[in-house]
Amino acid sequence: MNRAIRLSIIVPVYNECDNLQKLGEAIRAAMEKISPSFWEVICVNDGSTDGSTAILERMAKADPHFIPLHFRENQGQTAAFDAGIRAAKGELLVTMDADLQNDPADISLLLDRLEDGIGVVCGVRVKRNDTWLRRASSRFANAVRNWISKDNVTDTGCSLKLFRAECFANIKLFEGLHRFLPTLVKMEGYRAVEVPVSHHPRYAGESKYGVWNRVFKSFKDLLAVRWMKSRLLHYEILASEEAEMRVGHSDTRSAIPADEELSALQN
Repeated sequence: MNRAIRLSIIVPVYNECDNLQKLGEAIRAAMEKISPSFWEVICVNDGSTDGSTAILERMAKADPHFIPLHFRENQGQTAAFDAGIRAAKGELLVTMDADLQNDPADISLLLDRLEDGIGVVCGVRVKRNDTWLRRASSRFANAVRNWISKDNVTDTGCSLKLFRAECFANIKLFEGLHRFLPTLVKMEGYRAVEVPVSHHPRYAGESKYGVWNRVFKSFKDLLAVRWMKSRLLHYEILASEEAEMRVGHSDTRSAIPADEELSALQN
């Protein structure tokens, strides 16, 4: 399948040394099937201390499609996504986790759903391979986010998403806002759609985010997004022809002949 697209895959990495080689193999296999005209994988090393830095450097030397960015210290997922977005050269951006719970093979499903006017295609994990507590906290967090932000994103916790790079031209990210990227994209005037994707058990290592992170820590960020949506500017500039028509309908003086108007002014 040949696709005339330029694709950048952005992967935040924090202490995922046991997953990186297998992740690289899975991404290469997916790209061989999709066959984009250009592709790159921007691995943003978020201050890892477990040997991920050396592995990413080896991967980059073995395959120039893999481009590591190394943070001096841990900054969090929003900073990692932001750095990857700013460094990306593709017209389409894929975000995904490094723990192999997202399947690179599903990128083709996201691409198939992309149409004109759509700014983001969101993956929805239809069969979660997580603990009951993690699934329950995720559902609760999604419900609260949608209720307060007046949005309808089914699975904002799924990192596997496809964006048009142009969506981020005017988006300024702040800490914690990676959880609300579809909402921010829609605020820029684009549409969002959803696609069912697979979800695998974590291959190695431990999750860096628990129930507290998912439910409570993001609450202040949610309030910020709600405030932004409530203060969003909505205005439309009239075309010259429409403005002239409105003047013709509303200006009562236009019914007075010009010479009578001039005489009235002189008196």
